[in-house]
Amino acid sequence: MLRKPLLICAFVLLVSLLAVCLDPAVFRGNPQHTGIYDAPGIAQFSRVKWKFHTGGYVISSPAVANRTLYVGSSDGNLYAVALDSGTQKWKFAAKSRVASSPTVSDGLVYFNAYDGNFYAVDAKTGQLKWKFQTGGERRFAAKHLHGSQPVAEIMPDPFDFFLSSPAVWNGAVFFGSGDGSIYSLNATSGALNWKFKTGDVVHASPAIADGAVFVGSWDSYFYAIDAATGKEKWRFKTGDDPDIHNQVGIQSSAAVADGMVYFGCRDSNFYALDAVTGQKRWSFPNHGSWVISSPAVYAGKVYFGTSDSGLFHALDAKTGSPIFSQEFQGWPMFSSPAIAGNMLYIGSHVGKLFAIDLTSQKVAWTFETDASKQNGPTYTKPDGTPKYEAAFASDFYDDMIVGVGKMMSVGAILSSPVVVDNVIYVGSADGNLYALM
Repeated sequence: MLRKPLLICAFVLLVSLLAVCLDPAVFRGNPQHTGIYDAPGIAQFSRVKWKFHTGGYVISSPAVANRTLYVGSSDGNLYAVALDSGTQKWKFAAKSRVASSPTVSDGLVYFNAYDGNFYAVDAKTGQLKWKFQTGGERRFAAKHLHGSQPVAEIMPDPFDFFLSSPAVWNGAVFFGSGDGSIYSLNATSGALNWKFKTGDVVHASPAIADGAVFVGSWDSYFYAIDAATGKEKWRFKTGDDPDIHNQVGIQSSAAVADGMVYFGCRDSNFYALDAVTGQKRWSFPNHGSWVISSPAVYAGKVYFGTSDSGLFHALDAKTGSPIFSQEFQGWPMFSSPAIAGNMLYIGSHVGKLFAIDLTSQKVAWTFETDASKQNGPTYTKPDGTPKYEAAFASDFYDDMIVGVGKMMSVGAILSSPVVVDNVIYVGSADGNLYALM
């Protein structure tokens, strides 16, 4: 008598588990961006399988489909690399920084570039299929940014590293733009379905669940938009900082799970909202530290990293109660966590990838990039914390730009890792794409 209900329960459980397992062809895996990879995970690092060098920063996160890895570089190219050997198959010259993470669907690779175009290229050949011109890309900009001088000058934010990464759903591709809009295009032709205007730059990547698009803007609002029509369902207000514009804006891309939407904010809070109503369920304060990292959600827990405080947090997904935290000596984490098996992987500005055992809640192993080994000591204090005084000469804006470049020279990992089978793939500011096993 119990056999049929048990089979039904088992089927429902299987469907639920499959729903959270991610496709490596999509940024953060699936349209919900929950960050879980259907792979066993690597409990102990053994070696670098291969590395592929580009001519610029690799802050784009790789996408994997049909034994091919696709990734963008600030050298202006999108690369297709053989998954097993690390050899180049082709490259597409956008001739402008590719700082979004590509998505592969139905034989096309979709990505954003700083020239203001959104591209669709053939996944096998790299030939352009179509491109869509937005209103133009730009970084978030404001006067007296981060307290820099000259006070009256409008300054582009040098910490606005990423462009919005696309999500594909129901025949449409969705992305945000520096022109302040969120777009829905026909995934086959590139024709405009709809455009939703926000009040400022949108560089967060849209998550999609239950027919809604969830994405934040630098205008301080987080939006839920009907995916079919482009009509606003609700919006949620985060914090403001009208003087130096340091504690304002949403760079973190949301994750949607179990009726909740999770995202970080530069107002130093991490938020959990009701996906249907937009009402705040809870928030977690980070005491002045940005949350740029996008969360991973798994087994009733939510995981994310912070900026200046260099902390990694695991919280109860329903209540926001802390479960455990890990300190990383004040090095910011803009990279987003990936989970495979009982292992979690996240990159840091220090130029290292950390593997955290979620059972022991400890760091299991660490990988260091080539540039971190070479340049890391110059910008690291004896206690392991960042030596910012070696990079930032003053509070003048030009010196801030130079300082950011110096700190990136340690091979900072802003790219989010992707796990396929028994290999981790991640990009670095030293221009390399690493395959680790």
